[in-house]
Amino acid sequence: MRIIAIKTLKDFWEDYPDSEEALKSWYAVAKKADWKTPGEVKETYGNASILQEGRVVFNIAGNKYRLIVWINYPHRVVYIRFVGTHRQYDKVDAQKV
Repeated sequence: MRIIAIKTLKDFWEDYPDSEEALKSWYAVAKKADWKTPGEVKETYGNASILQEGRVVFNIAGNKYRLIVWINYPHRVVYIRFVGTHRQYDKVDAQKV
């Protein structure tokens, strides 16, 4: 998968250093993946929440953080839409960020 934009992850782990290892791990797995369907995402990340229209929420660092992405399955592109703490996540609409 092509992932846009890792800078979002880097900016986050600069503020929350304990998230760096987990985000790098997620990035490495996602980059090597070839997800064609939401079901394939669930096969890789069983605790991912599949939302509507290609949105997926991943639990990061033992569910300490949340990562929202939009996946364009036909083009194999993952767009990072949000990464944050649970408190920050509670303030956003995962379908609209």
